[in-house]
Amino acid sequence: MEAENASAEPLTPTITLALSGAKLAFTHGKASLLEALEHHNVQVEYQCRSGYCGSCRCKMTKGRVVYRQQPLAFINDGEILPCCCHPDGDIEVEL
Repeated sequence: MEAENASAEPLTPTITLALSGAKLAFTHGKASLLEALEHHNVQVEYQCRSGYCGSCRCKMTKGRVVYRQQPLAFINDGEILPCCCHPDGDIEVEL
Protein backbone atom coordinates (compact mmCIF):
# COMPACT_ATOMS: atom_id res chain seq x y z
CA MET A 1 0.00 0.00 0.00
CA GLU A 2 1.39 3.40 -1.02
CA ALA A 3 1.35 6.28 1.42
CA GLU A 4 -0.02 9.58 0.17
CA ASN A 5 2.13 12.64 0.62
CA ALA A 6 -0.27 15.12 2.24
CA SER A 7 2.43 17.79 2.58
CA ALA A 8 3.40 17.90 -1.08
CA GLU A 9 4.59 21.37 -2.03
CA PRO A 10 3.43 22.96 -5.29
CA LEU A 11 5.83 22.60 -8.19
CA THR A 12 7.91 25.67 -8.95
CA PRO A 13 7.28 26.86 -12.52
CA THR A 14 10.32 27.26 -14.76
CA ILE A 15 10.82 30.34 -16.92
CA THR A 16 12.91 29.52 -19.98
CA LEU A 17 14.53 32.41 -21.84
CA ALA A 18 14.28 31.30 -25.48
CA LEU A 19 17.22 33.32 -26.81
CA SER A 20 19.79 32.20 -24.22
CA GLY A 21 18.26 28.90 -23.10
CA ALA A 22 18.56 29.99 -19.45
CA LYS A 23 16.09 28.32 -17.09
CA LEU A 24 14.92 30.32 -14.07
CA ALA A 25 12.69 29.33 -11.16
CA PHE A 26 9.56 31.40 -10.58
CA THR A 27 9.56 32.14 -6.88
CA HIS A 28 5.99 31.95 -5.58
CA GLY A 29 6.61 34.92 -3.30
CA LYS A 30 7.04 37.19 -6.34
CA ALA A 31 3.92 39.11 -7.31
CA SER A 32 4.65 39.20 -11.05
CA LEU A 33 6.74 37.62 -13.76
CA LEU A 34 8.59 40.94 -14.06
CA GLU A 35 9.60 40.79 -10.39
CA ALA A 36 10.78 37.20 -10.79
CA LEU A 37 12.89 38.15 -13.83
CA GLU A 38 14.37 41.07 -11.92
CA HIS A 39 15.15 38.71 -9.03
CA HIS A 40 17.24 36.68 -11.50
CA ASN A 41 18.95 39.86 -12.82
CA VAL A 42 17.19 39.72 -16.19
CA GLN A 43 16.68 43.24 -17.51
CA VAL A 44 13.21 43.96 -18.86
CA GLU A 45 12.06 47.32 -20.20
CA TYR A 46 9.07 48.60 -18.24
CA GLN A 47 7.37 51.85 -17.25
CA CYS A 48 4.25 51.25 -15.18
CA ARG A 49 4.22 47.75 -13.60
CA SER A 50 0.42 47.68 -13.96
CA GLY A 51 -0.38 46.69 -17.55
CA TYR A 52 -1.13 50.25 -18.72
CA CYS A 53 1.79 51.16 -20.97
CA GLY A 54 2.86 47.93 -22.68
CA SER A 55 6.58 48.70 -22.39
CA CYS A 56 7.35 45.25 -21.01
CA ARG A 57 5.47 43.43 -23.82
CA CYS A 58 7.29 40.28 -24.90
CA LYS A 59 6.59 37.13 -26.86
CA MET A 60 5.68 33.90 -25.03
CA THR A 61 6.49 30.85 -27.13
CA LYS A 62 5.34 28.15 -24.71
CA GLY A 63 3.08 27.89 -21.69
CA ARG A 64 0.34 29.93 -20.12
CA VAL A 65 0.17 32.94 -17.79
CA VAL A 66 -2.50 34.31 -15.49
CA TYR A 67 -3.08 38.06 -15.15
CA ARG A 68 -3.65 39.68 -11.75
CA GLN A 69 -5.82 42.25 -13.49
CA GLN A 70 -6.78 42.55 -17.14
CA PRO A 71 -4.06 44.64 -18.85
CA LEU A 72 -5.15 47.88 -20.52
CA ALA A 73 -2.21 47.92 -22.95
CA PHE A 74 -2.81 46.25 -26.29
CA ILE A 75 -1.16 42.84 -26.68
CA ASN A 76 -1.18 40.58 -29.73
CA ASP A 77 -1.74 36.83 -29.66
CA GLY A 78 1.37 35.20 -28.27
CA GLU A 79 2.45 38.30 -26.35
CA ILE A 80 2.35 38.88 -22.60
CA LEU A 81 2.92 41.73 -20.17
CA PRO A 82 5.30 40.40 -17.47
CA CYS A 83 4.50 43.33 -15.16
CA CYS A 84 1.01 42.05 -14.34
CA CYS A 85 1.04 38.28 -14.88
CA HIS A 86 2.56 35.15 -13.41
CA PRO A 87 3.20 31.75 -14.99
CA ASP A 88 0.62 29.00 -14.76
CA GLY A 89 3.20 26.22 -15.08
CA ASP A 90 6.39 26.24 -17.12
CA ILE A 91 6.73 28.97 -19.76
CA GLU A 92 9.18 30.11 -22.43
CA VAL A 93 9.59 33.77 -23.32
CA GLU A 94 11.65 35.75 -25.81
CA LEU A 95 13.46 38.63 -24.11
